[in-house]
Amino acid sequence: MLVTQQKALRRFWYATVRVDTLRAGPAPFTLLGEPIVLWLDAAGEPAAAQDRCCHRTARLSKGWVTAGDIVCGYHGWTYDRTGRCVAIPQAPDRAIPAGACIRSYHCIARYGYAWVALEEPLRPIPEFSEDADPGYRRIYQFYESWKTSSLRLMENSFDNSHFSFVHRANFGQFGQPTPSKYEIRATDWGFEAETIVPINNPPQAYRVTGTTDAQTERHLFNRWYLPFVRRFGCHYPSGRHHIIYNCATPVDDGSLQLVQWLYRNDTEADCSTAELIAWDEGIVREDREILEATDPDACIDTSRRVEFHMESDRPGLMMRHQLMAMLAEQGEAEVHR
Repeated sequence: MLVTQQKALRRFWYATVRVDTLRAGPAPFTLLGEPIVLWLDAAGEPAAAQDRCCHRTARLSKGWVTAGDIVCGYHGWTYDRTGRCVAIPQAPDRAIPAGACIRSYHCIARYGYAWVALEEPLRPIPEFSEDADPGYRRIYQFYESWKTSSLRLMENSFDNSHFSFVHRANFGQFGQPTPSKYEIRATDWGFEAETIVPINNPPQAYRVTGTTDAQTERHLFNRWYLPFVRRFGCHYPSGRHHIIYNCATPVDDGSLQLVQWLYRNDTEADCSTAELIAWDEGIVREDREILEATDPDACIDTSRRVEFHMESDRPGLMMRHQLMAMLAEQGEAEVHR
């Protein structure tokens, strides 16, 4: 699916950059093919606008921030968070023309990231209950560009049958390729999928899983939030919770920004941040390698029938149906190339 051609996708929230990184100055980002600039306003809240000065089209991300307004590094034209030009140094005593403005975007801070919607959002940012629960600690894990599509990553996130092959070097059981069955429940924001997956438990995972047994299992309470956010809710028999949130933020038709953070119901002494990142890094690298070997244009074809008798593909098929329905509702029923 070519995300830049789906106008409805502009009406969702996407995680972009860490808010704390904006203290160093404005940052560029590309969202759905559109270059944007992010910065902190006078209240310390993230703001977003098109990354082009309306004067000579210089990138505002090459400028700086003064009193919460972004200053163009070319001629000093200055804009507030609404995109209105508030200062033209070359003509300080003249009225600023009404057309001196840039396009601004919806932007708020949530879960430590600046979330942006290019147009009026259809839905709010998902509520992640663990973030407000003192029993969990939040761990930032990965922030990197992948050469694949957001839909590909979302489908892969619910594909149990790839564990035995892609992840055979760590937790996947190569001799058990039959995927565990999902119980899938549709919701008004996507679906949730529950299953129990037996896994290998190598020594480097002992403190992650909370057991030294050679094998254990994951009780998964996964969720998909339209269009490109997922929750990996993993409960181990030891009582340890390993809950990951992924935002497959669409950069353009062939790439995404992986934004991933983790919640754990244990302490740093139980399993350190470094151990948790190292364990998940191996898994993420394997997923990235195989997904970047696929066609990023994951066309939505709901006429395909092979998935109907393949348990592991049920979530992906349901995802395509719901995404197709949303696009059709917004007047974009044609989603093929």
